[in-house]
Amino acid sequence: MTKFDPEKFDNKYEHYFEEIEQAYSDAYQQLHGGCDSEILRAIDRKVLSESEPLYEGNGKFHVRLPDDIDERAQPLPGDEESFNAVLDEFTTRIEHELHNLFVFEFEE
Repeated sequence: MTKFDPEKFDNKYEHYFEEIEQAYSDAYQQLHGGCDSEILRAIDRKVLSESEPLYEGNGKFHVRLPDDIDERAQPLPGDEESFNAVLDEFTTRIEHELHNLFVFEFEE
Protein backbone atom coordinates (compact mmCIF):
# COMPACT_ATOMS: atom_id res chain seq x y z
CA MET A 1 0.00 0.00 0.00
CA THR A 2 1.12 3.51 -0.80
CA LYS A 3 0.69 6.51 1.46
CA PHE A 4 -1.65 8.89 -0.33
CA ASP A 5 -1.08 12.63 -0.72
CA PRO A 6 -4.06 14.44 -2.30
CA GLU A 7 -1.81 17.25 -3.56
CA LYS A 8 0.34 14.77 -5.46
CA PHE A 9 -2.77 13.33 -7.11
CA ASP A 10 -3.02 16.54 -9.13
CA ASN A 11 0.02 15.11 -10.98
CA LYS A 12 -1.23 11.55 -10.63
CA TYR A 13 0.59 10.10 -13.61
CA GLU A 14 3.90 11.38 -12.30
CA HIS A 15 3.41 10.23 -8.70
CA TYR A 16 0.89 7.37 -8.83
CA PHE A 17 1.07 5.90 -12.32
CA GLU A 18 1.84 2.36 -11.12
CA GLU A 19 -0.98 2.40 -8.58
CA ILE A 20 -3.49 3.65 -11.14
CA GLU A 21 -2.39 1.04 -13.63
CA GLN A 22 -2.66 -1.65 -10.93
CA ALA A 23 -6.19 -0.56 -9.97
CA TYR A 24 -7.39 -0.75 -13.58
CA SER A 25 -5.73 -4.13 -14.06
CA ASP A 26 -7.12 -5.57 -10.82
CA ALA A 27 -10.64 -4.41 -11.70
CA TYR A 28 -10.32 -6.00 -15.14
CA GLN A 29 -9.14 -9.30 -13.66
CA GLN A 30 -12.03 -9.35 -11.18
CA LEU A 31 -14.54 -9.08 -14.03
CA HIS A 32 -12.73 -11.42 -16.42
CA GLY A 33 -14.67 -14.66 -16.67
CA GLY A 34 -17.71 -13.15 -14.95
CA CYS A 35 -19.06 -11.17 -17.88
CA ASP A 36 -18.84 -11.09 -21.66
CA SER A 37 -15.09 -10.93 -22.30
CA GLU A 38 -15.56 -9.27 -25.69
CA ILE A 39 -17.50 -6.38 -24.11
CA LEU A 40 -15.04 -6.17 -21.21
CA ARG A 41 -12.01 -6.01 -23.50
CA ALA A 42 -13.66 -3.43 -25.78
CA ILE A 43 -14.59 -1.19 -22.84
CA ASP A 44 -11.07 -1.45 -21.48
CA ARG A 45 -9.48 -0.49 -24.80
CA LYS A 46 -11.98 1.94 -26.28
CA VAL A 47 -13.50 3.71 -23.27
CA LEU A 48 -11.45 3.34 -20.11
CA SER A 49 -8.16 3.95 -21.89
CA GLU A 50 -9.34 7.56 -22.18
CA SER A 51 -10.89 7.82 -18.70
CA GLU A 52 -9.58 9.97 -15.88
CA PRO A 53 -9.41 8.81 -12.25
CA LEU A 54 -10.24 11.69 -9.90
CA TYR A 55 -9.84 11.98 -6.15
CA GLU A 56 -13.00 13.33 -4.48
CA GLY A 57 -11.78 13.42 -0.87
CA ASN A 58 -12.20 11.24 2.22
CA GLY A 59 -10.68 8.24 0.45
CA LYS A 60 -13.17 8.29 -2.41
CA PHE A 61 -12.32 8.19 -6.09
CA HIS A 62 -14.36 8.68 -9.24
CA VAL A 63 -13.61 7.59 -12.80
CA ARG A 64 -14.54 10.32 -15.26
CA LEU A 65 -15.44 8.80 -18.61
CA PRO A 66 -14.69 10.43 -21.97
CA ASP A 67 -17.26 12.91 -23.26
CA ASP A 68 -17.80 10.97 -26.48
CA ILE A 69 -18.80 7.70 -24.79
CA ASP A 70 -21.88 7.25 -27.01
CA GLU A 71 -19.72 7.44 -30.13
CA ARG A 72 -17.18 5.05 -28.64
CA ALA A 73 -19.93 2.57 -27.70
CA GLN A 74 -21.47 2.39 -31.18
CA PRO A 75 -19.03 -0.07 -32.76
CA LEU A 76 -18.57 -2.13 -29.59
CA PRO A 77 -20.03 -5.62 -29.14
CA GLY A 78 -23.15 -6.31 -27.09
CA ASP A 79 -26.37 -4.44 -26.59
CA GLU A 80 -26.64 -1.12 -24.76
CA GLU A 81 -27.87 -2.68 -21.52
CA SER A 82 -24.98 -5.19 -21.37
CA PHE A 83 -22.47 -2.51 -22.28
CA ASN A 84 -23.71 -0.15 -19.55
CA ALA A 85 -23.82 -2.91 -16.93
CA VAL A 86 -20.21 -3.94 -17.59
CA LEU A 87 -19.03 -0.32 -17.77
CA ASP A 88 -20.74 0.56 -14.47
CA GLU A 89 -19.31 -2.47 -12.69
CA PHE A 90 -15.85 -1.89 -14.15
CA THR A 91 -15.69 1.76 -13.06
CA THR A 92 -17.04 0.90 -9.59
CA ARG A 93 -14.34 -1.71 -9.16
CA ILE A 94 -11.61 0.68 -10.35
CA GLU A 95 -12.75 3.25 -7.79
CA HIS A 96 -12.75 0.59 -5.08
CA GLU A 97 -9.30 -0.66 -6.08
CA LEU A 98 -7.86 2.85 -6.04
CA HIS A 99 -9.12 3.26 -2.50
CA ASN A 100 -7.64 -0.09 -1.48
CA LEU A 101 -4.19 0.67 -2.92
CA PHE A 102 -3.63 3.75 -0.80
CA VAL A 103 -3.17 4.34 2.92
CA PHE A 104 -5.29 7.27 4.02
CA GLU A 105 -4.76 9.44 7.07
CA PHE A 106 -7.73 11.62 7.89
CA GLU A 107 -7.79 14.60 10.18
CA GLU A 108 -10.60 14.44 12.66
